[in-house]
Amino acid sequence: MQKIEEVVVHPLVLLSVVDHFNRVAKEMSNKRVAGVLLGEVWKGRLDVSNSFAVPFEEDSQDPKVWFLDHNYLEEMFGMYKRINAKEKIVGWYSTGPGVKAPDVQINESFKQYVPNPMLVVIDVKAAETLELPAQAYYSKEEVNEDGNIVKNFVHVPTLLGASEAEDVGVEHLLRDVRDVAATSLATETQHKIAALKAMLSRLTEIQDYLQEVLNGRKANNEIFHKLQEVLNLLPNTNVLNQAFAVDENNSYLSLYLASITRTVLSLHSLITNKTKK
Repeated sequence: MQKIEEVVVHPLVLLSVVDHFNRVAKEMSNKRVAGVLLGEVWKGRLDVSNSFAVPFEEDSQDPKVWFLDHNYLEEMFGMYKRINAKEKIVGWYSTGPGVKAPDVQINESFKQYVPNPMLVVIDVKAAETLELPAQAYYSKEEVNEDGNIVKNFVHVPTLLGASEAEDVGVEHLLRDVRDVAATSLATETQHKIAALKAMLSRLTEIQDYLQEVLNGRKANNEIFHKLQEVLNLLPNTNVLNQAFAVDENNSYLSLYLASITRTVLSLHSLITNKTKK
């Protein structure tokens, strides 16, 4: 498989994974589900256009104990291949949250179907945030501090995309579930609130990490580099305060001049009326 520069997850995949989770693990707080991702690779872009569920179990006490039914996987893929021969196995999905300890071994087991399988972690409980519900990863060999070779997951830029036919289907689906009583202002307000909640959670996460570093945790220079980039993008609040003050003064000046003008005209009318009398 050629190098993947970005992963595009289609709506059908998200709907299938949510349905899989609701049928199998919705009532279990710590349980996650897994399945196979189907799609195509073209010029460094991986389109994940379809998926199907696979029986999967893991021991919450021992991360080394897990089971994924490869016989069922191969039978299902054989049937899918009869429908669309272009769709190949490109990786697997998990409902997370996040990447877990046994995922490296599970990912290695998928190399019998694809040389470099992609793991897409799908957050099925992301309704209250504006964050992307899917994040893609691939495994990469790295040398740790002890000089040993280990395999870690590397994040790949992930997008949500759809074909024209999928856009029409999603639009019809949203038309059925959308609250027709909600106004556009209410919808925009809900979006702003969700965005502020997401930003607050990220700021809290950054604060906790910096506090851990101050308490003795080893600092990651790459994280600090990213934080410095974010700080460099922040606007100069002193300039903004001055600009707001100037704009506010201009507004008050206009109101003051209008009030004086209105008062002068009133006095002029009063004097004119008295003169006529």
